[in-house]
Amino acid sequence: MSLPRMQPGDGVAWVTGASSGIGEAVALELARRGWTVAITARRLDLLENVARRAEGLPGRIVAHAGDVTDSASMKAVIDGIESVQGPIALAFLNAGIAPDSGGVLDIAAFERIIAVNLLGAARGLSAVMERMALRGRGQIAVNASVAGYGGLPGASAYGVSKAAAIHLCETLKFTCDQRGIRLQLVNPGWVETPLTRTKDVPMPFIMPPDEAARRIVDGFARGGFEITFPRRLSWLLKAINLLPYPAYFWLLGMAARRGAARPL
Repeated sequence: MSLPRMQPGDGVAWVTGASSGIGEAVALELARRGWTVAITARRLDLLENVARRAEGLPGRIVAHAGDVTDSASMKAVIDGIESVQGPIALAFLNAGIAPDSGGVLDIAAFERIIAVNLLGAARGLSAVMERMALRGRGQIAVNASVAGYGGLPGASAYGVSKAAAIHLCETLKFTCDQRGIRLQLVNPGWVETPLTRTKDVPMPFIMPPDEAARRIVDGFARGGFEITFPRRLSWLLKAINLLPYPAYFWLLGMAARRGAARPL
């Protein structure tokens, strides 16, 4: 089935988790390409700072504060965007957190991560898919991570949330296809963001947010289900996950020990 790739003339772009990091960079890249971009996060002041950065670009950014952990808030945000700005043609569900764990399996951190990274994406998907299905067209991308390909040392809760997001998108693609909605999955590697600045772990092939945003928005324009980068990392992790478990655990365990032993 041939599904449309949305253009700025088709409606508004909506980006969640857009007050900083990848979300902010993608919103600005979309505005550079002529989109009106509605951005969402909890803090309106930070969103308005991002909107000001788009002044003078071909498109524009407008702030709509909301909380992805609250279904009523998500519905209200979408109602507000569509009543003022027009129909949402492109949605990038990006909101995510990666707090440091306080224990072997920190349940409080686990619940926070699942609430934002997985249930937050699901709430956004549910709300925006309903609108797009009525129109019979639209494009949605969910930001997951290469960390969701398989179990990685020290990434239990974060990896689970991203693995589940990948599975959710794979499952919903069939439904979206039937309703004329192009569903995409974004699996980035390490990107320089406020989240990564707090981490003391190896970050191979890390890239600046502007470059990550360019690759993501190029992927929106190309279509195709998965947008992943850098390929040398994502393909390596895909290949590692084809190994039998003894080889998989030995290889990743060795990499983790080398990372822990590196000089500070």
